[in-house]
Amino acid sequence: MKNSPDNVSPKTSQPAVKEGVAKPAASRRPSAAFMKPMTPSPALAAVIGSSPQPRTEITRLLWAYIKQNELQDPQNRRLIRADEKLKPMFGGQPSVNMFELTKLVNQNLSEPPPALSAPA
Repeated sequence: MKNSPDNVSPKTSQPAVKEGVAKPAASRRPSAAFMKPMTPSPALAAVIGSSPQPRTEITRLLWAYIKQNELQDPQNRRLIRADEKLKPMFGGQPSVNMFELTKLVNQNLSEPPPALSAPA
């Protein structure tokens, strides 16, 4: 093995990472698209309410409803069982995979109507 400088890793010939030196944490901001208020369909509104809310809040409320009513399948936790309120949103299916849930939520959201400007 040839002599390598102290600051280069012998296996990768990349500068070695110094221990104890932390990178500054990058500030993470949510995407504006996720924070835009969306209007839920009547089927989704029966579960989370009818006021326009950001997708992140809608997802949080939907999961709170699922957990509160114990709708996750105990054997396969990826499956969400439909109750009477969720069945219309699930298209009549008795259960859906949690990965399908995002698609179903998106199908039940729409842009809120533009606010009418008040006369001056």
